[in-house]
Amino acid sequence: MKKIILILCAVVLMTGCDVMNKIGGAYQLSQSEYRYNSLNNIQLAGINLGSASGISLSNLASISTILSGGSAMQTIPFSMTLNMDVTNPNTTAAFLDALDYAIQINEMELVEGKMDIPIRIEPGETKVVAVPISVDLKSLINRYSQKRVTSEISAFLGITPNETSVSVKLWPKFLVNGTLVKVPAPIPVVFNFGGK
Repeated sequence: MKKIILILCAVVLMTGCDVMNKIGGAYQLSQSEYRYNSLNNIQLAGINLGSASGISLSNLASISTILSGGSAMQTIPFSMTLNMDVTNPNTTAAFLDALDYAIQINEMELVEGKMDIPIRIEPGETKVVAVPISVDLKSLINRYSQKRVTSEISAFLGITPNETSVSVKLWPKFLVNGTLVKVPAPIPVVFNFGGK
């Protein structure tokens, strides 16, 4: 009987230590430094635009046409990858098993999503964390206005010289007994950059 109690206590302690270790990894991630790296894999209504720094003049015309004619379209699929440099200045690893996120552009809610890919950043290491974004701009036009969505997306892509503030909220998740548990408070990240 004593052996069973000892084994059960050991299992509970190991599970508790594992949970504390994962909470520590998520905490280290919250203490990490985040910097904007790039936007790439940009697709708008089936047009592959590549990266934000390489949008061609012919693509600018296509983007303007799509965004200005958005009210007549049923859907305007928009997807890209937001790349962030994440540096862990801590003495222990920063890690998570999955991630929920929400992104705003100049206080316009752009997208909410999740990544089910583990991330681990060793002490002193910098890694690029790629956040996939996929949204129907038509739903944003219906929610805000065509003028606002066109203005914000144009500035975001660097087409217009307006300054853009991108707010990213990250909720780390970690596995506990096979179930993903979401950290209640998000990690806030803000990038400010101008257009071309």
